[in-house]
Amino acid sequence: MVEAAGVTDSLPAPALDVERIRADFPILSTSHRGRPLVFLDSGASAQKPRQVIRAMSRMMEEAYANVHRGAYHLSECATAAYEAARAACARFLNAPRAEDIVFTANSTMAINLVAHSFGRGMLRPGQAVVVSEMEHHANLVPWQMLRDAHGVELRICRITDAGELDLDHLRDLLADGRVGLVAVTHMSNVLGTVTPAGAIARLAHEAGARVLFDGSQAAVHRRVDVQAIDADFYCFTGHKLYGPTGIGVLYARSELLAAMPPFLGGGDMIASVTLERATWADPPAKFEAGTPPIIEAVGLHAAIDYVESIGMAAIEAHEHGLVQHALAVLPRVPGLTLYGRARDRGGVFAFALEGVHAHDLATLLDRAGIAVRAGRHCAEPLHARLGAEAGTCRASFGLYTRAAEIDYLAEALHSARRFFG
Repeated sequence: MVEAAGVTDSLPAPALDVERIRADFPILSTSHRGRPLVFLDSGASAQKPRQVIRAMSRMMEEAYANVHRGAYHLSECATAAYEAARAACARFLNAPRAEDIVFTANSTMAINLVAHSFGRGMLRPGQAVVVSEMEHHANLVPWQMLRDAHGVELRICRITDAGELDLDHLRDLLADGRVGLVAVTHMSNVLGTVTPAGAIARLAHEAGARVLFDGSQAAVHRRVDVQAIDADFYCFTGHKLYGPTGIGVLYARSELLAAMPPFLGGGDMIASVTLERATWADPPAKFEAGTPPIIEAVGLHAAIDYVESIGMAAIEAHEHGLVQHALAVLPRVPGLTLYGRARDRGGVFAFALEGVHAHDLATLLDRAGIAVRAGRHCAEPLHARLGAEAGTCRASFGLYTRAAEIDYLAEALHSARRFFG
């Protein structure tokens, strides 16, 4: 069952040919520290297939110009490519219209856009924003800033000991009718927890609140249908979806984009300007001041085409197999703590080895050619909640990850335990 899509898949997903896919990623055939690269840090930023690299290179070599302003053929071609990327993002999220998609620099900028424009422009002092204990700093700090500058209350929804969102506590936080926005992750970047987006949206809307989902992790691993989950705002970032850095996506309901004031001022976001005042362009241009990420949009379009050619159902089924394999293999390492026991989870595993600092462990794994993240993963409050203030290591999977690489990680963890023991 794919809750994020609001549908039930009755037929098994087609098998994913991992070796064929890996051949599309040049970096995966390289060696590091004299060993084959085992890349288990896709949750931070995924590797790029040739299809993305070539699309961006072709754009720079054959079709580059600034968009929207030029009355010449090359600019018209670049504009068509840029707007085709917007249409691809709308298709990917099943947004009602391409105009409901705003390009940003990343998910962080998308959330800041909502915090400044919707938060300052449409929330009243005394209203509240709800976030959860497991948010990335990108979905916490902007709301703290809004609280301090605008007088909005910030409420924190608890998670359970299993690492799932406490829906009963969310109901309690919504009960007084003062919440204007619920902003939560769709998939935790530490615990792998996939939150029940449809249920969260129903609770928020019943209480008169809007809902924002940070889909930075979820959009990579699950089919997302913003209409099925009834999202008011949804964001993701290109570089985690096998695309380039420097581009993110914000989906928002048309009526909200029309009512929200601009976030940034400058060229291309205006209808007219005098020395005394300016009037705004229609969305999404109203929120895309200045020269946009043209080449990056082309790369993101290529990345979306790439994952859709494989099929999100196949990607999800492959990841489900990797998750089950990791849950069978990693707990066999003596002294290893795995964080998060959510019933619905993706391929993100935070762990700690007894008596070993996360940075020391990651350094030793690197000597074996294994790339993992170490630290608190921009989620310090969550690590405090877990009692892991010193940090954790995190292995995160991509569509190119093999079960054998998880086995190799487990072997390296056994070796690390002996080394540090």
